[in-house]
Formats: sequence, C-alpha cells, structure tokens
Amino acid sequence: MATAPKEAENALGLEEMHMERQERPKGQKTFTVEEAVETIGFGKFHVALFLIMGSTGVAEAMEIMLIAVVSPVIRCEWQLQDWQVALVTTMVFFGYMVFSIVLGLLADRYGRWKILLLSFLWAAYFSLLTSFAPSYVWFVFLRAMVGGGVSGHAQGLIIKTEFLPTKYRGYMLPLSQVFWLTGSLLIIGLASVVNPTIGWRWLIRIASIPGILLILVFKFIPESARYNVSMGNVAAALATLQRIAKMNGAAMPEGVLKEPPKERRGRFKDLIHPKYLRTTLQIWIIWLGISFAYYGVILASAELLERDLVCGSAAPPVQDPSDDSEESRSPCHCRLFSPAAYQTMIISTVGEIALNPLNILGINFLGRRLSLCITMACTALFFLLLNICTSSAGMTGFLFVLRALVSANFNTIYIYTAEVYPTTMRALGMGTSGSLCRAGAMVAPFISQVLMSASFIGALCLFSSVCVVCAISAFTLPIETKGRALQVCI
Repeated sequence: MATAPKEAENALGLEEMHMERQERPKGQKTFTVEEAVETIGFGKFHVALFLIMGSTGVAEAMEIMLIAVVSPVIRCEWQLQDWQVALVTTMVFFGYMVFSIVLGLLADRYGRWKILLLSFLWAAYFSLLTSFAPSYVWFVFLRAMVGGGVSGHAQGLIIKTEFLPTKYRGYMLPLSQVFWLTGSLLIIGLASVVNPTIGWRWLIRIASIPGILLILVFKFIPESARYNVSMGNVAAALATLQRIAKMNGAAMPEGVLKEPPKERRGRFKDLIHPKYLRTTLQIWIIWLGISFAYYGVILASAELLERDLVCGSAAPPVQDPSDDSEESRSPCHCRLFSPAAYQTMIISTVGEIALNPLNILGINFLGRRLSLCITMACTALFFLLLNICTSSAGMTGFLFVLRALVSANFNTIYIYTAEVYPTTMRALGMGTSGSLCRAGAMVAPFISQVLMSASFIGALCLFSSVCVVCAISAFTLPIETKGRALQVCI
C-alpha cells in the first residue's frame, strides 16, 4: 500500500520534469554565430588572425611572382622560346584552376582549416622539388603542382571573413593587400641578389621558407565557428567563440548557441540556384576579367622593359651590327634582368598599395558594386593610355597606376565573393571563382608576350575591352553586400 503514494509522487515528478523541458526552450534565449561575432567585437584575437591568415598572402605572392623573376634565367639555361616561357605561367595557373574547385569543395565539407594546412604542405613540398628539376618539362610539371597547392590559400581569407564583425570587414580585408605586396617585393629583392650569385634553384628554396614557417603557427587559429555550427558541431563552435571572447576581454551573448537547420553542403548546383544564378555568372565574368588584366599588366610590364614596345611600335630594337655576341644571335632572346629592371619592377609593384586608402573608402562608403565598377572603368582607360608616346618615366607612371587599379579590383571582388555566398557554399563559391580567375591568367601570357609583339594597340584594346565588360557586370550585380550580415544557408 505504501508503494501507491510513491508511484504517484514519481509520476508527478516525471510530469513536472516533462513540463519544464517543454517550457524551457520557449523562454530560453538563443543567439547565432553572427550575433556572437558582432557582440564580441574586434580585439586581440582578430589582430593575431589578421597577421597569421594575412601572411598567407606573402607565401602566395612569392610562389606566384617567382615565375616572373626566374623566367629570364631558365630561358637562358634551357634555351627556351617565347611560347615555352609563357607556357610555364599558364601551367601554374592551370594547376591553380583545377585544384581551386576541388579544394573549395573539400573545404565546405571537411573544414577551412584542414584544407588550408593541406594546401601549404602540398605547395611547400612541390616548391622544394622544383628547385631540383632536371629539365624544362619537369620544371613545368612541378610548378603546376605548386599552383594547385597555392589555390588552397584562399581558405585563409574565408577564415578571416567568417571571424570578422561586419563593420570591420570592409577595412581589414583590403589591408591584407599589404601582405601580397610584401611577398612580391621580397621575391623581387631576393631575385636581384640570389639569381646572379647562387642561382635560381636557391631562390626557389628560400622562397618556400615563409610557407613552411606559417604551417607552424596555424595551430593558433581555430576552425571557423560558422563552419562548425553549420555542420552541427555546436560545442566546438561555442568553445571557439568563448576563447575569442576571453582573448578580446569581451562578454558572450546571453543564452544558448543556436544550430541552423541541416543543409547539404558544397553542392555545385547551389551556385546556379535561381537565387544566386545571375550573381554567380556575373562574378565569374568579373573574376576572369580581373585576373586577365592583373597578370596582363605584370607580363606586359616585363615585355615593355625587355623589348621597348612603346608608342604602338611592334618593331624590335635594332641590333648593333658590330655586336656578334652569343646573346645577340640567340633566337630565344636570352637577356637577364639588369639592376635597373629590378628597380622598375619594384616601383611598379609598390603601386599595388597606392590606391589602398581610396579603395577602402570606396568599398565602405560607395559599396562593393559601385567601387568595383569605377576601378574597372579606370583600368580600361589606363590600358589605352599605355599607347601614348611618352618617356620612360611616363611609362613607369602609367604602369604604376595600372598596378594600383588592378590591385584594387582584386581587393573588392575578393571581399564581395566571400560576403555574397552563405556559409554552406562560401568556400565552393570562392573556389570556382578562383578557378575562373586562373583561366584568365592562363590566357594573359599569350596576349602580353605573343599578341603584343605582333600588334601593340590590338593587345591593349583587348585588355581594355575586357575591363569595360567587367565594369558593366560589377555595376549590374543584383546583390550589394555592404553592411550585410553573412548568410548561413540558402
């Protein structure tokens, strides 16, 4: 008989517990990763994030720009023709194009941090192997593999984007251009000293050091909290946010971290979903055109310096009849960079940061679309201005401004692409865009080094026309991301 009251008491207790479970979620506060990132704000963690993830640009610039300073040396060593030199650059970007899509797909499924680490290990390994290349064919293959590894460096930008509060993204992400500039200047400076002394093989080995050092410090940056929570790993995301709040000396939002609905991840068909179809197609056009113009400027600069293709003249410089040296007789134009050529390269490279303050203001006050439209239109204009007969200093000035403009274009489209896609497809969106970007880079060498020799004004008009198309595409983009929160899913 005594068991009856006990059973009744237990039943009542279970009923009360059940009612508590039903009532608690209704009154319980919740917050999203976006709200947590905005509440925590900017602090020490973001400074470390900016320095470490931003430094991926140093390694990437050194590996990509390496070809520009090594090409004259391998041209002489292996007696290469123009198309063979151009093919080296093309194959680097071919590797980048193929792996960019694959690594973007993997990053959306397995995490940004893992793919970033894998890409650095891959690039460093094949870069070191390149320094032992016994022939031109091996050199081309190994550099293509390096390009594949470098394509994964874009995950560093995605991690930065997903941790930065909205109002800081338009300021901090363009400042990352400082790291690309640093890497470009570093490789040019090293080449001017290393190439004439211990040779290009040692230059490649030295250039791989920054990438190896970065691998050692990646452990200080966690996986994206947005990625973790979108995968259902709420505990890991919460631990990351709490760690950031502690480093920044800020408080976490009240309540429980909310998990979004499960979504299938990294599907290519999501990029052409009706909601994003027009945006994706226009972004691809812009990425292709910007890359075509950027590497076109770099390679055209070298062509202008080497062959004096100015004032619309396609005629090569007249050879001195008394000059009977092996270099003058070589059909491969074996001509190493002089100290003055390295100096000109440095000056034009510095131009990449000249418009950075104006670019930041434009991005944040005019918006991503209008800012990109203006810089692309100016790029088209300055390509045509290269045909004006001017002094060497004037030509250097035009190239300086062009490098500043094409760099600003890259800054803006990187930010826009990272912001416009939701977390479930952000890495894939960046990967496919990067792939199209390298398709433009693959074509650029043959325009700058082949067509420009045949028709200087024809090459400039082609570059300018592509920039005009990109300016129109930028102006008509359907979504403006200025001040817009990062989306989690479609």
